[in-house]
Amino acid sequence: MKYGFYSDTNLTTIDKYPFRCPSWTPLPSGKKNVVILGCSHTWGVGLEANETWAHHISQHNTDRLRYWNLGQPGAAPDTLLRILYSSEKVLFPKIIIAMWPEISRRERLENYPQSVHGTDESLRWENKDTDTNNLLKCVFLVEKFAEHTNCIAFHCFSDDVVDLKASKNDTMVLDQTSLRDCWPYWDSVIAREFHSDPSRARDGLHYGVENHKRFADVFLEKFGPKLK
Repeated sequence: MKYGFYSDTNLTTIDKYPFRCPSWTPLPSGKKNVVILGCSHTWGVGLEANETWAHHISQHNTDRLRYWNLGQPGAAPDTLLRILYSSEKVLFPKIIIAMWPEISRRERLENYPQSVHGTDESLRWENKDTDTNNLLKCVFLVEKFAEHTNCIAFHCFSDDVVDLKASKNDTMVLDQTSLRDCWPYWDSVIAREFHSDPSRARDGLHYGVENHKRFADVFLEKFGPKLK
């Protein structure tokens, strides 16, 4: 099925940032497929592929699960949704992990899908309410996808945490921290050490290896038993 840029069989990437996952042609069998969605923080701009939070999580329960990092730099919430739907009959996901990017972004579908940031002139009429409701629309449609395909969806955030507790599936939301906010932190349990220095990727802009490792640890602490 295909309408415009939406498809359930045409999973494509941009040339500069190909998906950081193995080829799915042919699709391996024997394990559940986990689709990981997000923006540059999920793709891992400025980091090696094995330094990202997505990679760290992909080391969990590998006897039963196979992970596919479909993160795309610059992605808006709408982009995550479009990529997810495009994967339906390609990867047949049974678990979805969506790291929602800055909610001020939108995806403009003109001659090609283009993600624009909240500072773009085309978005001057948007505000916090429209940003939040656009995100909630995307979350709803991810949950409907999960319901339709009999899979489970987890939600987390790269920057600001958004309250999704109105959802009946709010237990599948990591709302205690974000990728941005999980480092620096006070380790009062293990090392009793205050980590005060920020961590940056090699480009000097994106969050660094400490953020990614710490976030993966927090995510797995909460959701690890459900990733099966």
